[in-house]
Amino acid sequence: MELTDTKSKILRGATELFLRYGIRSVSMDNIANHLGVSKKTLYQFFKDKNEMVFSVTEAHLLRDREELDQIAKEAKNAVEEMVKLSACLRQNFRNMNPSLLFDLQKYHHDAWNLWIQYKNELIRSQIVRSINQGKEEGYFRAEINTDIISILRLETIQLPFDPAVFPKDRYELTDVQMQIFEHFLYGLFTEKGKKLYEKYKQKINPQENSTIQL
Repeated sequence: MELTDTKSKILRGATELFLRYGIRSVSMDNIANHLGVSKKTLYQFFKDKNEMVFSVTEAHLLRDREELDQIAKEAKNAVEEMVKLSACLRQNFRNMNPSLLFDLQKYHHDAWNLWIQYKNELIRSQIVRSINQGKEEGYFRAEINTDIISILRLETIQLPFDPAVFPKDRYELTDVQMQIFEHFLYGLFTEKGKKLYEKYKQKINPQENSTIQL
């Protein structure tokens, strides 16, 4: 196996464990055992766990950006984009440990700063573009202050990961994200937008009438 293939395999394996168990609880030994390789192999590519976490975060955000760009490109309007994003991201949250962002913030500052930059620049620009597009199409209320609402949305994306606000023994991450997103979304809609949104939801999955984050 080539070195690039080995590194990719390590990143995929580490990502699986971090998403499932959180970052703090996963050791380099755990990753090596999961992949069936020695710790020496891991250290050929990463000097320590912190560097691995940064690389995993970087790769994950790159994939996320490509996915968001593809959805935006394919959506016929802002409402359809919301529905497609929610369907895609719902699955991601179902497989994500709620301690993930807390672990990044507390123990891996470089990776955390990477996430903050991604959130404040790319995600915010996506939200701003989508809200403005929805306004122009008549699906979102014209009087909404795009700048204020985009910041509010950014903070509510991160809020469900805070264990002080939503303890994981009482709340499921996906449920919290879905409730917050629905609340956000219905605050945007004109009557025209609401009708189209509900039509799309029934068409995509008539059994599931809840969605999650932008």
